[in-house]
Amino acid sequence: MSWNRSLAGFAALNGATAVALGAFAAHGAEPQVKTLLTTGASYQLVHALLGLTCALWPGAPRLARTAGWLGTAGSLIFSLALAIIGLASLPAFGAVAPVGGVLMIAAWLFVALAAFRSSPSDA
Repeated sequence: MSWNRSLAGFAALNGATAVALGAFAAHGAEPQVKTLLTTGASYQLVHALLGLTCALWPGAPRLARTAGWLGTAGSLIFSLALAIIGLASLPAFGAVAPVGGVLMIAAWLFVALAAFRSSPSDA
């Protein structure tokens, strides 16, 4: 089975970052910041798993690899924008978070396309 090592590594680092942000949210953040960090960490962790899944997709169709990169990059952008809003009190980063959201939505659409375009023999 072939796999995309760079995507898997990036997804794993995203997962680690999500856990760190979630832990800080649970144990050290003020209540208003806690919500932002928890939301970002949740999205980031889910999309780290999406990235790993796409990195390990049998036959690795291009759409699946693209989905993995879009999802992990989008979740990192989204999560960090929320963290900056909360921790640095920079609400202007509220304009950055939707960029990450659009990338995450696109990732799931690419996964759907990859699934529908894959033939049973591709697995």
